[in-house]
Amino acid sequence: MVDVLDSIDAAALRRWAYRCVDSLTARCDEINALNVFPIPDSDTGTNLMFTFRAAVESMRSAGSAADTRAVGRALAVGAVAGARGNSGVIVSQLLRAVAEAAADGPLDTVSIQAMLRRANVLVSDAVSVPVEGTMLTVLSAADRDASAHDANVGLATLVVDIAEATARALDSTTDQLSELREAGVVDAGALGLSVVFDALVEVVTGRTPPRRRYRRPLDHERSLVGETSRAASDCDGVVEAVPGSSHGRPLGYEVVYVVHGIDDSRATALRAALTDLGDSVVVAGDGSGAWSAHVHTTDPGGAVDCGIAAGDVRGVRISCFGMVEFAATTGADAPGGAALSVGRDILALVAGDGAAGLYVQEGATVVRCDEAIDSSVLHRAIVGTKHREVLVLPNGALSAQELVAVGAAARADGKDVVMLPCSAMVQGLAALAVHDAARAAVDDAFTMSEAAAGTRWGSLRIAQERSLTWVGMCEPGDSIGLAGQEVVIVAARPLDAGCRLVDQLLATGGELVTVLVGAQASEDFGAQLAEYVTGAHPGVDVVVYSGGQPGDLVQFGVE
Repeated sequence: MVDVLDSIDAAALRRWAYRCVDSLTARCDEINALNVFPIPDSDTGTNLMFTFRAAVESMRSAGSAADTRAVGRALAVGAVAGARGNSGVIVSQLLRAVAEAAADGPLDTVSIQAMLRRANVLVSDAVSVPVEGTMLTVLSAADRDASAHDANVGLATLVVDIAEATARALDSTTDQLSELREAGVVDAGALGLSVVFDALVEVVTGRTPPRRRYRRPLDHERSLVGETSRAASDCDGVVEAVPGSSHGRPLGYEVVYVVHGIDDSRATALRAALTDLGDSVVVAGDGSGAWSAHVHTTDPGGAVDCGIAAGDVRGVRISCFGMVEFAATTGADAPGGAALSVGRDILALVAGDGAAGLYVQEGATVVRCDEAIDSSVLHRAIVGTKHREVLVLPNGALSAQELVAVGAAARADGKDVVMLPCSAMVQGLAALAVHDAARAAVDDAFTMSEAAAGTRWGSLRIAQERSLTWVGMCEPGDSIGLAGQEVVIVAARPLDAGCRLVDQLLATGGELVTVLVGAQASEDFGAQLAEYVTGAHPGVDVVVYSGGQPGDLVQFGVE
């Protein structure tokens, strides 16, 4: 028999966060397919999933011994810092309300009611133009239902009733917004929020609420394919109005970034400034001076400049609707935009959500290479940076010949670009750690190159086919350890191969081992490797990061 909770402590809060990630991941495609408002860019499910992943990653960093208050706080900070899209910024405010409610300890009926009241206020304040039939409608329904209950009602009854009210409000969104009515769908973000409340029911009661699945009518789906394709082609030149734009404005880009060190009044001013530039404006804080800003606009450079005027801008992401997203540190102009500003950009080719987060936190521009990418992708990213000086961390994603060709093409386009000799992401992180924008570009490039070269690196992979290596034959399924590009270990078990590879990398000394854990590794694999390093190599520090990169189970860096 499943135990029903009467309060939500730190462990239950963690389970809820993990369950949100799992549920949003499972229904990501369904939510994406319903996305028609405010822009039919089919990414709401993806944005919600990545926002919760960022929250969970922050929660993990708080440690397994963190109490309810610390877990709630970490979730809010991670969600605001990693918020994706309009929906991600909005849901970050729900987690901020959770953090505030958890400040006094485990959540009970009264604190859940207070949490929803606070979330409703935070979201209403954050959104520049609230619209009925969206996530705000569903959140308001949850708040009203919770407030209608007596404070003595059981927690299980409360969360079940909230989830039911949320589901009913979700179904009503179709008739509340003309875009949804025309498409015959519910609001995508509202569905995501309903999934989040259902996950809470599962944690508290142990039961998953039965829910229908939603899909877009086939005729409208066909029409949207044409609309999205036209929007994508428009981004190659003059950006024209795309379906879902409001106030008759052409909305060609989505801009999201985090501003640090500002208060409520400056956030309000930033919200007003972004509203002058575009639509779908949300500026939402984590309660400790960090604010996530979101806007749809045809002037992405101007939107970033608004943030720079307000405070310390980090982790800028600029997406052309229908195009591939890229991140920037200080801004990016639309094609044919203003002259480049003085400064320097760092571009890094990165695979994996966790690894991308590490690079963005260090101020780098991330170009994703989870799958093989064409050199033209890097060229476009270089040309799209705001500054003339660009240092590139290739991290082994492109060949030397391709990098030479990209560098020549970028210089012909007016960029002063330097390709740094980084063969792996762990080397790129070491280079980024010594980056100093105050130095001359040539000196900065030399120092970063020296740091990369001083980092020995290796990787652990699973063999896909039978082949002969320098250390013998490997069979499919064997664990192989590489020092640089050479296979030096073949073993049956990944942990054995990883420990032996660490021994080889440390054979000539080292003070710090960085472990970047890949997507295919088990959840505790990084901790097992760290325990081995600590025991077998006293005096050597070890740090473990969740990289999420495909292919490599682990990347090691030794400094």
